[in-house]
Amino acid sequence: MRSLGQWMSGAVFALAVGAALPAVADAREWRGWNIHPADYPVSIGMEEFARLIEQGSNGRLTAKVYHGGVLGDQPDAIEQVRLGAIDWAVFNLGPLGQISPEANVVSLPFIFKSVDAMHEVMDGPLGDEIAAGLAGKDLVALGWYDSGARSFYDTKHPIQTPDDVKGLKFRVMNNDLFVGMVDAMGGNATPMPYGEVYQALKTGVIDGAENNYPSFESSGHYEAVKYYSNTEHLILPECLCINRTLWESLSPDDQALLKQAGRQSAELQRKLWAEREKKSKEKVVAAGVVINEIGDKAPFQAAMEPVYVEFFKKYPQVEPLVRKIQAAQQ
Repeated sequence: MRSLGQWMSGAVFALAVGAALPAVADAREWRGWNIHPADYPVSIGMEEFARLIEQGSNGRLTAKVYHGGVLGDQPDAIEQVRLGAIDWAVFNLGPLGQISPEANVVSLPFIFKSVDAMHEVMDGPLGDEIAAGLAGKDLVALGWYDSGARSFYDTKHPIQTPDDVKGLKFRVMNNDLFVGMVDAMGGNATPMPYGEVYQALKTGVIDGAENNYPSFESSGHYEAVKYYSNTEHLILPECLCINRTLWESLSPDDQALLKQAGRQSAELQRKLWAEREKKSKEKVVAAGVVINEIGDKAPFQAAMEPVYVEFFKKYPQVEPLVRKIQAAQQ
């Protein structure tokens, strides 16, 4: 440990060369939560974010990514980041919708027409409205990552119409909207931690789940099911988030650095995502999974009307935001 004299000497030197002294928030390595393996596009994007802020601050700001959910499952990690026990993370907006009505609007089935449309909305003023809702829950959004389009996969038969969901038990993320989505088609929705899905599929506890191609492949779920049906019912962004108290402890220059790093890491992540999505699809097809393309999604969209009605009853304050997102894609 340095003596008071040594510390004072270092402080005088820093002031003499015009360097700013580190703030208290800068004095430790920030812990970052990540549910995915280290080679996943989200993981590489997070590592890039950490690299950029360390480089941009000349080593003053350092962050480490803990991959594979080693810091806990997603619901717990969300609360830990809000409390400041974990400093930063990338979270899917599906579970975040449970704490923020603004974030929940992107979990409405079929609200986005395409992945490109989602990017355009999230990178603009409507994304800022969603970010403001999260900030009110102590999560500051620094960038919007891609998680592609989510579709159903199962062990029984292809999902060609909403009626094909009837009677099947599907794992969904912990969000009432996803439960309502499956229920509206006559299925049985089962919220379940991500790490438990593989075994549940293998043992028949559930008939299927829903996710994007890279997650379907990297989790090994493709080994337990036969059919992947391209409903593309959800196109969910992911949020690169930092604890609000930590954020507010930073200088305006450091905040600008983090925002820039967040945007740059999102650009890299999206590029890698598109590449990984293609490779993952090829891998699961080679393994024997039957890919079911759906020519007409209108019946699925029509089946979601009760979901929207119930959502607006519960969150009338965000109906204008939903309408603006829909209008922006016309």
